[in-house]
Amino acid sequence: MSAPAPAAARIEARIARLHALYPRLIDLSLDRLRRLLDRLGNPEAGLPPVIHVAGTNGKGSTCAFLRAMAEAGGWRAHVYTSPHLVRFNERFRVAGRLVDDAALEATLAEIETVNAGDPITVFEVLTACAFLLFARRPAELCILEVGLGGRGDATNVIARPAATAVTSISLDHRELLGETLAEIAAEKAGIFKPGVPAAFGTEAAEVTAGLHARAAAAGAPPWRRGHEWDLTGGRYHDRQGSIALPEPALPGPHQWANAALAVAALRASGLALPPEALADGVARAEWPARLQRLDASLLPAGFSLWLDGGHNPGAGLALAAQLDRWADQPVHLIVGMKQGKDAADFLRPLLTRAATVWAVAEPGQHLALPVTDIIAAAGGRARPGPTVAAALAALRREAPGRVLICGSLYLAGEVLKSGLATAPA
Repeated sequence: MSAPAPAAARIEARIARLHALYPRLIDLSLDRLRRLLDRLGNPEAGLPPVIHVAGTNGKGSTCAFLRAMAEAGGWRAHVYTSPHLVRFNERFRVAGRLVDDAALEATLAEIETVNAGDPITVFEVLTACAFLLFARRPAELCILEVGLGGRGDATNVIARPAATAVTSISLDHRELLGETLAEIAAEKAGIFKPGVPAAFGTEAAEVTAGLHARAAAAGAPPWRRGHEWDLTGGRYHDRQGSIALPEPALPGPHQWANAALAVAALRASGLALPPEALADGVARAEWPARLQRLDASLLPAGFSLWLDGGHNPGAGLALAAQLDRWADQPVHLIVGMKQGKDAADFLRPLLTRAATVWAVAEPGQHLALPVTDIIAAAGGRARPGPTVAAALAALRREAPGRVLICGSLYLAGEVLKSGLATAPA
């Protein structure tokens, strides 16, 4: 008799079977998940206080700051995020630790049995899995990242979170969320609930006005940057007082806004964490593939190597601001993107700031945009990698500087699998 498959292999097999239960990977509706959760005994009703985070860019970073603040204050935090970079386990942090293979496999098996083959998407099953895992372990806080949009996202079955937060809005997933920033913001604001504080920052006027209007329509007390809270010169302040925040542990000028939004969401929720824990969390947060520094041993002396999963126009602008900070050295971009993304708009602010640009598509990279399409989106400025390894080899002939691999979280996952950096722990 052959030995049973390891739990990790069984997890992959279950996920593969689940993909066959529904014809579409994404279907923004809550009915299927509500039916499954009812059969499971409604674990979503047994969670600790929830902070629910939506947005286009910065959701994961804001969740990372929230988790770091909670842990700095001695709290245990459940965290559900997506997508994973290397292993499914990364999506589920249970009371401070990534779920182990055995617990994840057993929970997925339970859900698969209870669901009994009914139509349901994989993300809905994974969300139910998070709720089961979290409801069975005590913690002081639960942090939920919206998968896509907000209104119809599976995480939106939470009836009354302690607070909601919306991060930066950009043009992404337009085929599902709308063609304009205002339409996309309205979908994100679908997580607002009556009586639940809704924290958000400053955006384009149409976005800020739309979020405020949606909060009013939902009966959600607004926590707006520049009104109920603000960040000036590294100091956060609201009606409760002010806190001097340190330089965020996550690099990039945009991370100040994410860190401050995390503080605002926690303060709005009424959950009591001391100011020292909030500041400490800003300085301690960790989140892979967000301007993450990698091992540069494959490059000659004088080079440094960085990884970022940004992939839409808003992310391109945020990275451009970081490239301005890096103007003391040449910056070489290695870009790989997913099909369906607006490569030209992502690249536009980066091209004038880069010494060289290399287009790549890694073997195994999910729905990788062809190298020729990236070159076309760059107006012919990019050179074919055509892989990260080949681009790094070619860069040995260029002027030393910073090398930034960017354009896709799926590309980031392939880079992390290669051993250039470690996966989340």
